[in-house]
Amino acid sequence: MNIQHIGMVGYGEVGKIFCAALQSHVARVSAWDRTFDPEATPVNPHNAALAHAAQAGVVASTSLQDLCEGGVDIIISAVTASNTLAVAQAAAQHIRVGTIFLDLNSASPGTKQQAAQLIDAAGGHYVEAGVMTSVPPYGIRVPMLLGGAYAAELADTLNGWGMDAKAVATEIGIASAIKMCRSVMIKGLEALVIESYTTARHYGVEDHMIPTLAETFPSIDWQKTGAYFFSRVAQHGKRRAEEMREAANTVQEAGFEPWMAAAIVGKHDWVAQQSAAGVFQDLPQGAIWQDYADRLLAARTPES
Repeated sequence: MNIQHIGMVGYGEVGKIFCAALQSHVARVSAWDRTFDPEATPVNPHNAALAHAAQAGVVASTSLQDLCEGGVDIIISAVTASNTLAVAQAAAQHIRVGTIFLDLNSASPGTKQQAAQLIDAAGGHYVEAGVMTSVPPYGIRVPMLLGGAYAAELADTLNGWGMDAKAVATEIGIASAIKMCRSVMIKGLEALVIESYTTARHYGVEDHMIPTLAETFPSIDWQKTGAYFFSRVAQHGKRRAEEMREAANTVQEAGFEPWMAAAIVGKHDWVAQQSAAGVFQDLPQGAIWQDYADRLLAARTPES
């Protein structure tokens, strides 16, 4: 598969990492993000995203249409879960025939299938990706499962670039189902740890409770894992809640009521709200879980 021009939709954490790492493998990398101001210039200090793109050597497109029509061989969609279908709908209006559309977003099988129908009907080639863990610290080596008619061929190309991609199905929905079912477990554990540890901290029993977890699951460092879970949800709770809504959709598409997934959404949303309110402000990198729990306890209202 001859890919010389990459078009990235979404220039957030994942978009920046992928653009930087893939530049050495292709002739050109372009990007579009809704935060890009069409009236701004790359040197405008008031537009941090454009300034970052310019410094990184990434060509900033003025619109999604500009990106799609700019001669890209592959479009990589790396946006929030709630925007998965909207980006595919918009791209389908302008995508060139034969362009690969690689969807990295965390969405349900049904959402991915709808997106695939739009892209394929417009002459593009849709490939879904299930990104199986957080991109940092793996970078482009993050494990990805691919699905679609062009999944195997694209996986060969991506692996040649140093990525870790595995084609799991020719049909759309399998890769995302694997990802979403995993998300129920992983983000469920995050929600459980935050609720359990913070409550234990309130009662002063964490030094008694956590060793019992280690006794039952000795392969897990529960102190270190707790700190990691608190920090990730505090930093990315809103994005994780969006992904869990798609996980809930996945459960519902299977014919079950997503009681657990819905509860996980609520917990991640709540932590995101605490973060937005400044509850975790100025916590240092590498803070222990007790620091996060203490901030949550201090922020309680009398009614809570």
